[in-house]
Parts: sequence; structure tokens; C-alpha cells
Amino acid sequence: MAAVNVGSTSPLLSAQDLRVDVDGVPTCDGLAFETTAERVLVLGAPRALFEAACGLRPVVRGSLAVWGATPARAVDERVVVGAPLDPPLPPRWTALEYVVWSARLAGHSKADAARLAAAAVAAVQLGPLAKGALGTLPVHARRGVVLAAALATDARVVLLEDPLSTLPDEVARTFARIVVAAIADRSWAVFAPRVPLTSPLAMAAEEAFVVSSSRVDAQGAPAEIAAAERRYVARVHGSVEALGARLAERGARIDVQGAQVVLDLGETLTTAEVLGMALEANVTVVELVPVARALA
Repeated sequence: MAAVNVGSTSPLLSAQDLRVDVDGVPTCDGLAFETTAERVLVLGAPRALFEAACGLRPVVRGSLAVWGATPARAVDERVVVGAPLDPPLPPRWTALEYVVWSARLAGHSKADAARLAAAAVAAVQLGPLAKGALGTLPVHARRGVVLAAALATDARVVLLEDPLSTLPDEVARTFARIVVAAIADRSWAVFAPRVPLTSPLAMAAEEAFVVSSSRVDAQGAPAEIAAAERRYVARVHGSVEALGARLAERGARIDVQGAQVVLDLGETLTTAEVLGMALEANVTVVELVPVARALA
């Protein structure tokens, strides 16, 4: 089998008509996207998308690729590795032991595994905690261990699942700086419901996606998406075409895709006016969410 062409012109992540199921129920269905950068935020997507990109969950329909390869092949060839959120850790192992075994299981020799593990532990700034039992470490340190274990595989693409989740603001900012520095020499994607624009993760990202189960609601530089305060994702019941025509008369731009639309309200139209127009058009707006919320 030919090796994956790391660093090729293939996008970091891409999907076409992607369906991923959890317990037989679709959580991604018809999703299509293609990254244009190598440091990416994937915001709002179902957890199953992260799992599928790491090779942990099968693709039911369509395709999903990491640098042009299927996730399973990319994992096998140490192109991609995942750092999931708070996986079970052996409580009596030390952090260093866990990271060494991650490198060994990735196929590295004993000597190389020790070298890679030491470098990874240093990169996430575990310090003396590296010799402490995993069961005694605070949450952010355990997440650092999971990231170090991913780095020690020597994969060139690291996928992280919501590394700042539930951390207090001060701890989250510090840990985000550590994460950004640790993965600076890799390509990466962070999957999370949201990431504050002021976070070092958002500042380091070159591209962000706001993703639902079946579509990409926004794509661009994080600052551009966050600045889109007048763009909304809506779900409606009724004649979308009739509502779209009324909105267009007021200068609003609308992208209709089934029962869900993306609204750009332009310079003057308010959400209250949108709801009024919907009522006049006999349309029910069941959801109206700012696109920028994922980077608020």
C-alpha cells in the first residue's frame, strides 16, 4: 500500500454526502465540506464527526478524508491521531507511563517511544505532574496527558475534542496557550460546540466552520465569522420561498436549503421585522440562531 502523501495538496479534512450513525440513528447526514487551511476550528458539529475523523466510527454513506486518505488509513499510517475529551485513564499509571505506551502502541521502538514521550510531556508542560498517578491529576492536567499521548504517536495531524470544556476561564486561557504551543508544528483541527474568539485557539486557527448535522452554516477566518453579527441560521415551517421573496425586498440575502436557511439581514433589517414578515407570509420560525454565536 502506498503511503499517504503527507503535506500534499489534498485538504486537511473533506467530506461528501457524509452520513455517520450512532446506534443506527444518523447524526451526520448529507454533510459536505472541504477545508482550505491546516489549522481549523470545527464548531457545533455532532461528536460523531470527530469520532469518524479519528477512525473511531464508520462512515455509513459518502466519504470522509484526512489529507486525501480515509481516516482508518490515516490512523494506520500515523498521519492522524485524535485527542478525545476526557477518555478513561488508568488511575494508577503515571502520566509518563501512559504517554510512553501510546507511542509504543503506535509502533515506535522502546527507545523512540521514550524519546517521543519525554518530548510530548515537556510540550504540554506537565513538569513534576508527569510522575504523578493519573487518578490524582486535575482535569486540565489529565487533558494535557491525553494531548501528550497523541503527540507521542508522531502523527502529523492532531484532532482535538473540545479541550477547554468546563474549565474555569483563567485555567482555560492558560491551557489553551499550552495546547497551541504544543501543536504548533502540526496540522490540527479542534472540534467544539464553541470557542471564544479571544481564546488562543481561535487566534491560532486559520479557518473555522460552523457545522450542523447536515450542512456547513459558515466558513471562513474566525474573526470574519465572529463579525457576522447580522447573519442567522433559521429553521422554518411554511413557504420558505414566500418569506425569501419578502426578505429580498428589504435587501436581505437568503440561502434556502430545505427547511433551514441562512439569513444575512443587511444593514437595517431587524430580527423582529423578520418574525413579522414570517407571520404575514404564514411561516413559522422555529429557530433563529446567530451564526457568530459559536465564536462569541
